[in-house]
Amino acid sequence: MSYQAMVLTVSDQGSAGLRPDTAGPAVVKLLEEHGYQVFHTAIVPDEQELIAKALVDGCDNCKVDLLVTTGGTGLSLRDVTPEATLAVLDREVPGIPEAMRYASLQITPRACLSRGVAGIRGTTLIINLPGSPKAAVENLAAVLPALGHGLDVLQGRGGNCGEVQHG
Repeated sequence: MSYQAMVLTVSDQGSAGLRPDTAGPAVVKLLEEHGYQVFHTAIVPDEQELIAKALVDGCDNCKVDLLVTTGGTGLSLRDVTPEATLAVLDREVPGIPEAMRYASLQITPRACLSRGVAGIRGTTLIINLPGSPKAAVENLAAVLPALGHGLDVLQGRGGNCGEVQHG
């Protein structure tokens, strides 16, 4: 099954054209290697309102299956991607960032400083990744094996979760 995805890079310098976006293309490459069709990419500054607007647009207008953000998940005062994401979610999916932090902790103790979240808006799964290309790819790779099943269930295309067996 092929899924449509969007990659949103959150970066003040990237959105101003002062630094090339390296994390977004790295995430696009990984998704495409796993059969995802990357429908759209965008770069926005670290502004909560602009991040939230881009998330809503990707979910409600582009109607992608998966929307992945990169950047803005750290401890800096400008890192507001998790807050923007939480503001637009219908439901959280806490197991995804838990799994990413667990996998990342095997590589660096700094993984515990990531504040990324994941959740659902409508029928789109949103996942926040770190801004470093290496960390973004490592975090996404940690959860990619489970995403297909989750997206199928979210889209109503599969899974028997919740069905009651009558005997």
